[in-house]
Amino acid sequence: MSKVIGTLILLILCGLQDIAHSSWEEWWTYDGISGPGFWGLINPQWNMCNKGRRQSPINVEPDKLLFDPYLRPLHIDKHKISGTLQNSGQSLVFRVDKDSKQHVNISGGPLAYRYQFEEIYIHYGTENNQGSEHQIHGYAFPGEIQLYGFNKELYHNMSEAQHKAQGIVGISLMVQIGETLTNELRMLTSTFNKVTYKGSSTQIRHLSLKSLLPNTEQYMTYEGSTTHPGCWESVVWVILNKPIYITKQELYALRRLMQGSEQTPKAPLGNNARPLQPLHHRTIRTNIDFAKVNENNQPIDNEYYRPIEKVFDGQISKYKQLNKIKELPVNDTISSESIENEENLSDSQDDDDSSSTNEPEKSFAMKNSIFGALTLMLCFIFVTLLQ
Repeated sequence: MSKVIGTLILLILCGLQDIAHSSWEEWWTYDGISGPGFWGLINPQWNMCNKGRRQSPINVEPDKLLFDPYLRPLHIDKHKISGTLQNSGQSLVFRVDKDSKQHVNISGGPLAYRYQFEEIYIHYGTENNQGSEHQIHGYAFPGEIQLYGFNKELYHNMSEAQHKAQGIVGISLMVQIGETLTNELRMLTSTFNKVTYKGSSTQIRHLSLKSLLPNTEQYMTYEGSTTHPGCWESVVWVILNKPIYITKQELYALRRLMQGSEQTPKAPLGNNARPLQPLHHRTIRTNIDFAKVNENNQPIDNEYYRPIEKVFDGQISKYKQLNKIKELPVNDTISSESIENEENLSDSQDDDDSSSTNEPEKSFAMKNSIFGALTLMLCFIFVTLLQ
């Protein structure tokens, strides 16, 4: 009898799941005791979220990029696809129709296999200085659109591939505020009013992924993980070096989406970005040849070309002047003046891989962490008493 009572108390104190939650997929959030710091602690199947060494997202420091001349242009099929855009309560997610007869393949770039496009995740902030998961030199964009595909040559579907080596490709599109947006992005933004609350969804037809991408062949790439539970370290990340643009009006409409149902809307859906993760000595490669770009971002003669072995052979420090943010090919690039305007802010940050937060956010996160730690401690005590 005492064991039964103790078990009931344990379940109440731990609060692992709300009664309305039907699965772990609905339990997790981006703050509080169900936030990123507890993903791997509460659910053992997600232990990589806390113990992994190749986690995402990361902060990309341009002076640490490694130029790789063998990186090819990324190729995405021109086929148009149809699917469902859904408010999951954690993110805005587009998933391609399962019965689609025509698939979009992703190949080239750093990929050794062909990948089949599967879904899009949209991350954004409630303020303009936050929202993207990946950051460039400590600069966070208002949003980030992530395209995911699975390795169709080795695995049958996303569920199988996400647990396996080189199972997934993630293509990161930074979202910046601008005056106009592409027709493909407008296809997504025009439906935001139909997915205001959790569980709501709408059909999107004839979407061209290739047209959604910015006009660039240059990118950065590294080995990482999914940025949502269970943080599987199976992702080849490709971060394009130009953003796509969204208007203030469309961004405002995006920020009106809610985490909960119409009856209990809870908080806004925004700020759905996982904190930055340590790089742990991983290499971030790029096909941007800094040595071929002068101070005006124009190509220069091949005599200044430095092959990868000379840059990598313990001499990286000599070429740091080639890798400054302002020397990345700009005119709309991720390394444009929008980042330079943030230089004063980023200079005050430590040179580690942690994200910066304002004081109210730190206080809120600290309170939730303390509450979570105390709750877990009580859980462990009761487990011990029951044994």
